[in-house]
Amino acid sequence: MSYTTSCHCGTISATVEGDLPASGMTCNCSMCRRKGTILHFVPASEATVDAPAGKLGDYTFNKQTIHYHFCTECGCTPFALGTGPDGREMVAVNLRCVPECDIDALEINRVDGASF
Repeated sequence: MSYTTSCHCGTISATVEGDLPASGMTCNCSMCRRKGTILHFVPASEATVDAPAGKLGDYTFNKQTIHYHFCTECGCTPFALGTGPDGREMVAVNLRCVPECDIDALEINRVDGASF
């Protein structure tokens, strides 16, 4: 089983091998609060990113460890790439950009990212 997170216009996406998660994470850091993302983290080895050259925007802030990617066409942010606390590469999937994900059914875990 797999699922795909994509931008609004469909130009960039990431496909994750595995079942849709039952939970997601919200964060109150300055980035997540503004974007309203619900994230689910997976090892990079479980995801395949599809983005044409020049269409994948990149933004980093604070410790510069997470690359918040957005579509240069529609501006939507379906995923971020970075390094987890254990040093492994990871993909942060924005579950709001996964059409088949029932957002209302997710267990939401809250993280105080503003304190990091």
